[in-house]
Amino acid sequence: RWADLLGENPSRCLAALTGTEHMRASLRQEARAAGSPITVAFEDSLLRACGLSNDSYGEAKRFFELSDWQLHDIVCSCHVGATMQAGWVSARVRRILTGNRVAAWLRQQLWAH
Repeated sequence: RWADLLGENPSRCLAALTGTEHMRASLRQEARAAGSPITVAFEDSLLRACGLSNDSYGEAKRFFELSDWQLHDIVCSCHVGATMQAGWVSARVRRILTGNRVAAWLRQQLWAH
């Protein structure tokens, strides 16, 4: 759903979070940026009804069940600078949330036998 929301307006300019990999864990959990990709998710009433309680880094990590490195890959300024286009973020969200399908298929085949 998050990727779909971002893809609805692919040229929308979104704010990146600055230096998430350099923040202390406690600060990173509370980090937010107005107009970020996380804000797009929080603006959605369905995601809020499903339990997304705010647009902080920590809440997005919890709700979408992401690792720090996965969320960093989506929202951090070190990849794009201060802003990014929603279409670019949508593609990253899809890639991260769906994972590598070939690798998943191989794992499934190996464990099936």
